[in-house]
Amino acid sequence: MRVALLGIVHESNTFAEGVTRLDQFRNGHWHFGEDIIAEYSHAYHEVGGMIEAMKEADIQLVPIMYAEATPGGTVCKDAFEHLMNEMFGELKRQLPVDGCLVVPHGAGVCEAYPDMDGHWLGRLREMVGKDVPIIGTIDPHANLSQAMIDATNALVAYKTNPHVDQRTVGKEAGMIMADTLLGRIKPVQLFASLPLAISIEQQLTEKNPCKELHDMAKDALSKENILSTSIVLGFPYADVKEMGSSVIVIADGDLAAGEAVLDKLTDHIFCNRSAFNGIKNNIKTIVSTWDQMPKPMLLLDMGDNVGGGSPGNSVYLFDQLENEAKENVFHCVFDPAAVQLANAHAIGDKFELNIGQRPDRVPTPTRLVTLAFKGPGSFDETTPRHGGQVHFDMGPIAIVKTEKNHVVMLTSLRVPPYSLRQLTSFGINPLDFDAIVAKGVNAPIAAYKDVCPSIVQVNTPGVTAADMTLFHYDNRRVPLYPFEEISASC
Repeated sequence: MRVALLGIVHESNTFAEGVTRLDQFRNGHWHFGEDIIAEYSHAYHEVGGMIEAMKEADIQLVPIMYAEATPGGTVCKDAFEHLMNEMFGELKRQLPVDGCLVVPHGAGVCEAYPDMDGHWLGRLREMVGKDVPIIGTIDPHANLSQAMIDATNALVAYKTNPHVDQRTVGKEAGMIMADTLLGRIKPVQLFASLPLAISIEQQLTEKNPCKELHDMAKDALSKENILSTSIVLGFPYADVKEMGSSVIVIADGDLAAGEAVLDKLTDHIFCNRSAFNGIKNNIKTIVSTWDQMPKPMLLLDMGDNVGGGSPGNSVYLFDQLENEAKENVFHCVFDPAAVQLANAHAIGDKFELNIGQRPDRVPTPTRLVTLAFKGPGSFDETTPRHGGQVHFDMGPIAIVKTEKNHVVMLTSLRVPPYSLRQLTSFGINPLDFDAIVAKGVNAPIAAYKDVCPSIVQVNTPGVTAADMTLFHYDNRRVPLYPFEEISASC
């Protein structure tokens, strides 16, 4: 038997300026054929788990294409159509196949196809026919659509946020495929879209309210004929009709058993909806407790969350900390122009530099800095971290130190803060700082929790601001909690 493996992955923030173009996939992770095997065989990534499952089942894996760009603005039409033409052109040359393992994200939005993942999965279904199983993984930050469900036999979401279980979930999807092809199971996929959206800072799965919910989903696997359960947290920064949270249950030919589990999980979420809304911490709260917090602190800049599609160039929190006379802080800022200017100097030079931008449009100050490092910004991560990738490239970088003892890593390419190697590979010791600013919400915690005894989510402005009700949506469902209150007996 032959099983194709293919995926197009993007988390699209429709509130971000600009669009995601083809070059951003080229600068991300884009592989064909056996290069996919070489890149991911030993990675803590779902593709690595799928490779492992097919090998154990002695089923031939036919790697087609995997393309992923750093989260950002809506994907432009030309880029998405080019990716599909490349992927389906290669798949056509490999047909027929007995199954397809797929890796969509679930929150992709294209200019011409708002349900980007539903579109390419639907096109895949048309190519291979109704009898070929299509089984895969999704990010729990998916905005799951009926089209995605209709096009597939089973989708499995990661169980953790930060996403450190991607390889395990990839193997789970691969084993469902193997057992389906070998006639051991007959997967039936059930799905419910809830009239609510879980606030982004409440999506940490190791703490309540999500921990209790995920424990319930795990416990349901002990019930007869239940193969898989997935809590799809949702992605609030996409103005699409599917925006919100949902649940998937995969049953082994037993519709009634699947429906019972689905009802229990959805009822729990809806009846506890206020707990999923969260409390937002502003900069004043952090400053008031600064001296009491064990150091170094991890300050999560939620409004400029690169992993949620933000530009990664905000110095709002930087400015606030300097205004409050807080020193000895590490920042990473995407600013190609500043990198170019800094790299024109020699190590040890002092010069004036304008860094980053403010999402509130306030002019940024010129800072006197000293150049501490310049060079290529590539590094590798070999342990389980959010995203599961191994190779990272920030392009040319520069590291400067300000007069107020802030250390700033300036990058030419946007890279989310998913790895401590982003610092240590360039001689930066995280223990030297009072605080480390990471442009994320929950994802950086996996990388930094071992060195940062204090972790604080900071409510900052930007296109990933924690309070989703601040954004203007044209396409979301109504009513949808927390935008509208929904009365229900529980």
